[in-house]
Amino acid sequence: MSVRVVRRKGSPGEVLGWLGRRIGAEVAWLGCGGVVDAATAGFSGELLGTLGGELDRVVGGRLAAAATRVGGVEVRLEAFGGREPRSVLVTVSASALSREAAALASQAGGLIELLGRALAADDSARGYEEKARQLRFAVLTVLMTGDVMPARRVSTGEVPGLLSAERVRVQVLHCPPADRDRPARTYRDPSGYHGKGLMVHCPAFKEHLICPIAEDTDGDGDADADVDAGDGSLRGEVLRRLVRENPGYALGISRSHPLAATGAAYGEALHALVVARNSPERLAAYPGEPALMQLLPRGEAVAWARAFVEPLSVLPRHTVDVVRLAVTFPRTAVARLLQISRNTVAAYCRRAEEALGLDFDDVRARAALDLALSLATLPPDPAVHVPRIVPSLGELLRSAPATTWAESFLHPLGDARHHRLLATVGAWIDADIDAQRTAERLGMSRNTVRVHLRTAERLLNRDLLTAGSGIHDLVHALRVTGEHHAPWAACTPGGRT
Repeated sequence: MSVRVVRRKGSPGEVLGWLGRRIGAEVAWLGCGGVVDAATAGFSGELLGTLGGELDRVVGGRLAAAATRVGGVEVRLEAFGGREPRSVLVTVSASALSREAAALASQAGGLIELLGRALAADDSARGYEEKARQLRFAVLTVLMTGDVMPARRVSTGEVPGLLSAERVRVQVLHCPPADRDRPARTYRDPSGYHGKGLMVHCPAFKEHLICPIAEDTDGDGDADADVDAGDGSLRGEVLRRLVRENPGYALGISRSHPLAATGAAYGEALHALVVARNSPERLAAYPGEPALMQLLPRGEAVAWARAFVEPLSVLPRHTVDVVRLAVTFPRTAVARLLQISRNTVAAYCRRAEEALGLDFDDVRARAALDLALSLATLPPDPAVHVPRIVPSLGELLRSAPATTWAESFLHPLGDARHHRLLATVGAWIDADIDAQRTAERLGMSRNTVRVHLRTAERLLNRDLLTAGSGIHDLVHALRVTGEHHAPWAACTPGGRT
């Protein structure tokens, strides 16, 4: 039989070393197919090739043990395990082993067999955990696109309880990357999920654990309404308790959303996490103010959005899904999130840029596209008037509700103590959110720009340095209030404003 010598991590070499010293022999443990899993330093794998059919018969279960003399040394073979091919303990000594030494070798072989089973079980458990983690990630990824039924199809076998819920609240836990496994294992149920919730390792931001949790109540509810039911499943109180008990943790909590709007809830949780990390409690819920898209005149806004994104209809659906993420998150983060290369993300974006006639390096173009994609997917409402003439984005943003929203949004920066912040965020937007160019324009250091942006994040309750949706709110608010006067031709395909 052919023999390969492999030193595998985790093999019980220490037991063999102890046994070899006690019985005065070189010892090896053969796993499946004649592979040497572990051996003492003086053992030669070439010796096994001289044993011929003797080793085959022991491995195949036809002999329980055998002894033979090869080249002046005594070779003893003993099989272990109940299935063929069987593992074999090989001892090589100058003379035949005494009865006591042979018994000790048999006992050590039995111990190694048990260790092997334990290692195999541990490998199997780790493999199960990894597969369960990948499945949870797949379910969340599909759910974030707004399609609940495909998420159910992805979860082959038992469907997670979350997918039977009508509403969801997303919580994002910030913690050291090495700590994310602990709660995910603790609250995992036998199916690999977390009761009515999911704990998903964010591949884009290594410190984030994304936790969508089913809402048991209708309406918006209260962020503290979902408590630990004591059944081992994930509840909101579990995460709040982790934050209280661990000083390095923080938690951002979204409002309650329909399950199909999990992506919007995740964006809110990211914004809330920024506030949480700057607060003494290290916990924050997203405020209940309506989003800009909810305030724009519905019929006119949807008509503009659908006309805006209509050129994307010729592209494959997966291209649009990637672009939807790429206008909100850095491309490197999108690549990690979707487990594709950054070049692939860039290729998808180029196709969309060509179709729309936009430059995605322009933050205003990304803000407009993000708003259009959100509005275009709203369900039709028979009660809403559809205009004959499609308005421009500028006309929509001049509506009274949009003006009120923008003034309220920027109000925290209007305080005399923060007048420099408003100038910084305006210059930052004009510089396409490039901190170095902003610093050069304002005559300050890059670090000072980042400090200003961090302070603006806290005051505006928006994530400005991680996710794009907070930046897009800032872009729209600045345009509505006229706080900066950069050209806006890029915000509508073909230059319409």
